[in-house]
Amino acid sequence: MLRELAKLSGGMLFLGGHVTDADTLRLLARDEAAPPARTPRGGRRVRVAGHGGRDWRTPAELLLLAAIWGGSFLFLRIAAPKFGPTPLVDVRLALGALALSPFLWRARRQLAATGWFRIAAIGFLNTLLPFLLFAWSAERAPAGVSAIVNSMAVPFAALAAFAMFGDRIGGRRLVGLAAGMVGVVVLASGDAGGAGLGPAVAAGTAAAFLYGVSANLVKRHFAGLPPAAVAAATLAWGAVLLSPFAVWQWPSARIPAEAWLSLVTLGVVCTGVAYAFYYRLIQRVGAPRATTVTYLVPIFGVLWAWLALGEPLTLGMAAGGALILGGLSLGQLQRRERVVQPLEVVRIPAPPGTECRG
Repeated sequence: MLRELAKLSGGMLFLGGHVTDADTLRLLARDEAAPPARTPRGGRRVRVAGHGGRDWRTPAELLLLAAIWGGSFLFLRIAAPKFGPTPLVDVRLALGALALSPFLWRARRQLAATGWFRIAAIGFLNTLLPFLLFAWSAERAPAGVSAIVNSMAVPFAALAAFAMFGDRIGGRRLVGLAAGMVGVVVLASGDAGGAGLGPAVAAGTAAAFLYGVSANLVKRHFAGLPPAAVAAATLAWGAVLLSPFAVWQWPSARIPAEAWLSLVTLGVVCTGVAYAFYYRLIQRVGAPRATTVTYLVPIFGVLWAWLALGEPLTLGMAAGGALILGGLSLGQLQRRERVVQPLEVVRIPAPPGTECRG
């Protein structure tokens, strides 16, 4: 369904606040193809075991993954006012790196050969700064707004690939990007509790833009490395770089248990476990099907905020979200190449007594 999503984003995919290379995803999914059904001499097809009937497991896992990543904006909204952006992000980075540490340990030699300074620099742009901006935005805007704005990372990556490396962007992608920017303006024109959303939407949009820029840097410098290990390394370096400021700004007031629970869930489940679960899903069903979760995350972000916090879905959020997601959908549309199916050779036994003469 979304086979061109990687082309849209300059070869990168965005999920749950992480960036990964589409070529690596295809390598992970190289064993997904089922063996072709054999056709015996009688012409009757044989159903391959395990592929008959409806596949209910994959849609259920995609919904679960979207629900987890959509919940990250809810947990940000709960924890950010109690911790403050800097301490919250530092603990989130550390917990996410801890959850992904087995992948980091397995690929430590490959990462060391790439250079830890380069990994730290990419982590600064790809995780630390965007996470800080989204945490700051979560203090000032409904969770659903941040979830919707996060989707702008994909068209921003296409724009960054065009500006930095001269990649072709195409007319549809430009129109989709323009529609998304109009959606951002519509979101920013709204208000929450009498306070304008402009600064919060601007912070979320800047974070999405950083995702777009860092995506192209990841593609250029980390091609061929295990994505989960790269994510763990960038999270770990971000936690190290931010730790002095987190200690300095640690809140003096008592932090309620609800905020602690939200932060632990955000770091371990939404940042670490879900990322590993996503790659397991890719190995089973392939990257094109797994990336459909991108469209479901904003829906769950708005839904959880409405159910848990009573945040309403305003007309501005609906209009802005429709423009952003509509622009994303438009940008990924490509001309479909005509696929010619190979002809099946069926052997017809000759009647008895028939002779072939040259």
